[in-house]
Amino acid sequence: MSRPNQYLYLHGFMSSPESSKARFLVEQLSQYQLTLKCPDLNGPDFSTLTVSRMISQVKKVVLKNQTEPVTLFGSSLGALVALHLAELVPDVSGLQVDRLILLAPALKFGANRSWLNDQVVESWREQGWLEVSHHAYGERRRLHYEMFLDAGRYDSFNVTNVIPTLIIQGSHDDVIDPEEVERFASTRPNVKLVMVDDGHQLQNSLDQLWSEVQNFLELEVQES
Repeated sequence: MSRPNQYLYLHGFMSSPESSKARFLVEQLSQYQLTLKCPDLNGPDFSTLTVSRMISQVKKVVLKNQTEPVTLFGSSLGALVALHLAELVPDVSGLQVDRLILLAPALKFGANRSWLNDQVVESWREQGWLEVSHHAYGERRRLHYEMFLDAGRYDSFNVTNVIPTLIIQGSHDDVIDPEEVERFASTRPNVKLVMVDDGHQLQNSLDQLWSEVQNFLELEVQES
């Protein structure tokens, strides 16, 4: 089969291109001589991060090199970005998204985060900034309130694209509500949902994750 010449991995909130899932998928795809690119969506300044900025960054990466459709991998917040970038396909000349692979997709930013309660959000609004523990940087970083406002403009349940989509979701996820992901997938024939016995990071399900990705991308299973 003809395959897309671009594969992009979009990391999650407070993560980076060096995340364990990114490295795992880079290694697995390299066995098929396929290159998975992992742009850093934290930059140029994490404090001014927004979903809109992330979508714009990824769109530029895709359009700069695109000669054939792209497969987008997205983890958590990166999955939200991938989903809504795909929604732009009919309106952006030259933008072609062939498949979506969404890992524990954050269909709504902050919806199931215990630390982002009403009191924290109100304080964030009043002060304009929120300090968060950035896992990839190993330190606390400030984040502007515009992140929260901007993310609220993206309603994943209103997307209309019918791009073939694979979702892998942990049934014990304490960050993303598994039932919300099930509701999203249940009304979309283009979406295949695989629920695994795991948490948000999916670290205990990497072998199953890769098996599902292989099938979804129609990659021949290689002998060990």
